[in-house]
Amino acid sequence: MDKIFLIEWSELLIPTHSLAEIVIRGTVMYLALFLILRFVMLRQSSTIGIADILVIVLMADAAQNGFAKEYKSVTEGVLLVLTIVFWDIFLNWLSYHFKIFERLLAPAPLVLIDNGKMNRRNMRSQFITEEELRGQLRQQGVSDMSEVKHAHLEANGEISVVKMDSNDDSAGKRKKPI
Repeated sequence: MDKIFLIEWSELLIPTHSLAEIVIRGTVMYLALFLILRFVMLRQSSTIGIADILVIVLMADAAQNGFAKEYKSVTEGVLLVLTIVFWDIFLNWLSYHFKIFERLLAPAPLVLIDNGKMNRRNMRSQFITEEELRGQLRQQGVSDMSEVKHAHLEANGEISVVKMDSNDDSAGKRKKPI
């Protein structure tokens, strides 16, 4: 019965691992997973950015470490979560203030349609089928591909469409329905 109310304060609050090691582990894991998601799993998310998903997953896992036997103190779990949040904020700050980091951390928009013609090479590289592209165009109110001046796959996974002006449209061109 006395075990129910017994609190091991030293295990709860005093770290059992080096605090520097926890910061280094959090840093290495965040950067490694970010690079993997950035360069291997390109544009797989939709409206939430890759870094946002990464932070949510890592924070959940890091917070769990504070409850598990792997880390015995809450301090270690909190420090790991704070390390992950620090790197997310710091990388966002870097990309906002320095264009070189913005180019490195966020992919540039990828051209899918240029002047009414599909860029099949770019579509193939991102595994976007013609039917998927046509479906996205229909959702944006475009009934014919010849109406599209440019369509880009954005960094967040969405497709942005710029329609042709009436001056851009070639007179007498036969329109192929989507």
